[in-house]
Amino acid sequence: MGTLYLVSTPIGNLEDMTYRAVRVLREVSLIAAEDTRQTRKLLTHFEISTPLTSYHQHSAAVRREALVAALATGDVALVSDAGTPAVSDPGHELVVDALAAGYPVIPIPGASAALAALVASGLPTDAFLFLGFVPRKPAERREYLKLIRTQPWTLILYEAPHRIIACLEDALAVLGDRQVAIARELTKLHEEWLRGRLSDALATLKARDALRGEFTIVIAGAEPDAGADGIELPESVIRERLARLLGQGVSTRDAAARIAAESGYPRRAIYRLALALQNSPTPDR
Repeated sequence: MGTLYLVSTPIGNLEDMTYRAVRVLREVSLIAAEDTRQTRKLLTHFEISTPLTSYHQHSAAVRREALVAALATGDVALVSDAGTPAVSDPGHELVVDALAAGYPVIPIPGASAALAALVASGLPTDAFLFLGFVPRKPAERREYLKLIRTQPWTLILYEAPHRIIACLEDALAVLGDRQVAIARELTKLHEEWLRGRLSDALATLKARDALRGEFTIVIAGAEPDAGADGIELPESVIRERLARLLGQGVSTRDAAARIAAESGYPRRAIYRLALALQNSPTPDR
């Protein structure tokens, strides 16, 4: 029985290729690639001669059955154009079919534009929402953004250079002038970052004659509605949970982080409430 390997590849800098990824690509019987021309360059660089076939959004339905059948006689590796497969590409459907047929699916971790942008954005990383590519049509994009505008989590999305201005304009109109970090050409020679308010980033990009490269956008989550220290959930619920954790010997910082991760609300607000609770002479029961 074969195994389906999800092999992450560099998003720009070939030095980000892992030893394990190279070994797996050499050992499998077949590599399925989103763009065989791009992947062939990668394979040539690392002297990998494994047979290559295409698997992309236009051929997915036709090729999935053949790729699952290939697992009966050997291992198959799935790669995308760059980064981690099955993220914003048709790899998810292949994973579902392989699992349904009883084949193991193993990830080979590596580069990811979404996580690389998030951790260097300067925005909260304890809870985030990955949106991938938002709808292309303006009306659909604005409606989509309306669905998530009240979510407190950091937002991550991808956008193409010819739509970046329209996307940021809609984000500004729907989400408000939030903090944003925009990464262009991550890990490549001309990597660039824009950090600040949406309005400032939009003005900077509009002033340019031409926009090139792939963009990863990280936007701050919504501030919760006014309530006890900025927390939407009933304060009694938060206090009870905090008191329980603190009573178990969990530190104030760790208790706040844990509840923030569970609820999706900003850790700072919960931390302030935890400090107030810890300093209270008569803790709530």
